[in-house]
Amino acid sequence: MLLPFVALLAWSQAASAAPMAPKLLLLGDSLTAGYGLPPAEGFVAQLRDGLRERGLSPEVIDGGVSGDTTAGGLARIDWLLAEKPTHALVSLGANDALRGLPPEQAYNNLDAMLTKLEQAGVDVLLAGMYAPPNLGADYGRAFADIYKRLAEKHDVPLYPFFLDGVARDPALNQADGIHPNAKGVEIMVERLMPHVVSLLNGAAG
Repeated sequence: MLLPFVALLAWSQAASAAPMAPKLLLLGDSLTAGYGLPPAEGFVAQLRDGLRERGLSPEVIDGGVSGDTTAGGLARIDWLLAEKPTHALVSLGANDALRGLPPEQAYNNLDAMLTKLEQAGVDVLLAGMYAPPNLGADYGRAFADIYKRLAEKHDVPLYPFFLDGVARDPALNQADGIHPNAKGVEIMVERLMPHVVSLLNGAAG
């Protein structure tokens, strides 16, 4: 009876030593959730498809909730961590800026989220957001600065503007002028893709 036991022990040790299959958490708001778009044209699906085209097939956890602020993201981070993500793209803050909430409040919420992700051993790519110009230059600078400070504090890579190449372009946005259309999402994914690939390959930063 010793041989089956030894074989079982060896299998158990090999299984425990096997690397964990990657799980990519997309923690965001309506921009992540694909507001106004069919699921197949939203950010989650287009990013997943783009990764597959590059030979990467992580399990993608859709953590996008329309209307969510950084406070909302912090309120649900523990629930999302129960999914055991290995990597995360954090792209919250757009609704804080649209509501003119204090930048330091957003900083504190994101700081707490990044701390929880770090403690859980999750590798993070932080995506920044710019405030609408109507809120003034001072507010805009203060808001953009929170992401730089967070990236430095937590030593995580920063993608400065989640809507890079898409914001304020009528051809790439829906009628509300805020949410990208399918083509806009395609450009977002295209620009983000090298950074997400680096994150998943352990080369981000």
